[in-house]
Amino acid sequence: MKKKLLLFSVVCLALFSCSGSKDKSKRSIGVTLSGAGATFPYPFYSIVFRDYMRKHPGVTINYGAIGSGGGIRSLRDKSVDFGASDAFLNEKEIASMGAEVVHIPTCMGGVALSYTLRGVDSLRLTGELVADIFMGEITRWSDPRIAAENPGISLPDVEITPVYRSDGSGTTFVFSDYLSKVSPKWNKIMGKGKALKWNAGLAAKGNPGVASVVQLTEGAIGYIGSEYAFTLQMPSAIIKNKAGNYVKASLKTIAAAAETDLPDDMKLTLTDMPHPDAYPISLMTWLLVYRDQAYGGHSRQEAEVLVDLLNYIIGPEGQQLAEQVNFVPLPFQAVQKTQRLINHIHFAGERISTVPDPEIAVVKFLSTDTVTDHQRTVRYEK
Repeated sequence: MKKKLLLFSVVCLALFSCSGSKDKSKRSIGVTLSGAGATFPYPFYSIVFRDYMRKHPGVTINYGAIGSGGGIRSLRDKSVDFGASDAFLNEKEIASMGAEVVHIPTCMGGVALSYTLRGVDSLRLTGELVADIFMGEITRWSDPRIAAENPGISLPDVEITPVYRSDGSGTTFVFSDYLSKVSPKWNKIMGKGKALKWNAGLAAKGNPGVASVVQLTEGAIGYIGSEYAFTLQMPSAIIKNKAGNYVKASLKTIAAAAETDLPDDMKLTLTDMPHPDAYPISLMTWLLVYRDQAYGGHSRQEAEVLVDLLNYIIGPEGQQLAEQVNFVPLPFQAVQKTQRLINHIHFAGERISTVPDPEIAVVKFLSTDTVTDHQRTVRYEK
């Protein structure tokens, strides 16, 4: 019935690996790369880094899931080779980095509103209701405004416990960006950012921390990366989107949010998108690297391995791994523009990547039903 998920099986393998494996093995002996940042994509990064190291025995990749804010600070301090963030750099952060930073999207996901409420398997919420809950203005699940969105569902008279991130978080940025768009009150009082001043609820560190508190607290609701909600099979609210449709987070509805023209620098938010099937709190997540890799004692060899890793992540094998751990692979338009960004990473002015811009790629369907209409093709052309 439904079409298969589109992943990139590129007929010409040279599209993503034009330099021979023999040369790669020579240049990667004894190279260690370190990164830090977002907890949201950690399940994907842990598996894709491990797979890359398995195929490149001379490479070690260390990653610390410390939150997007920590990843940005670590890159700025030049204590890591790459940062990871679910929010692109703002103007102040860009100015503080000391040199140009390239945003490399790696996959897509969503922010799920997961809850623990005995006897309630389906819950509808609007953005305005979510805003009022997390501002502490709606305090009980039996509130008439929640009941009005959930006819026929018996909501218990239980106190609501909002759970939020204690650390600087790209997930918080995406969540607050969405609420700032749909709730003027939230925009005025709370605003958007990686860290906010909360007036209600409980704090927890990282997506795993929020998920754990929600699971252990009757009446709790928290915002977490969709992959955690999928993997842990946590009940999550169905959210009313911009088109007026109630949409549950899924690989298909998150993919629908990216049905738009993407900017060349790949810095964008995917919240409150107009597609009728779009999950309204969707996002891309990025690896952040300096465009000029000749800094802080970096070697040309380290720069080559880093660029090769980025090419692997956005290539067919890396993107297939993303879906295996409940992330949404990048659409082809994103891969195309990201490849060009990677191609502009250099070492003291000398180009590093040998991968051509993806002018044409032949692809095939590999797995389940998450492809949107514009992706149902077997051939892409520039």
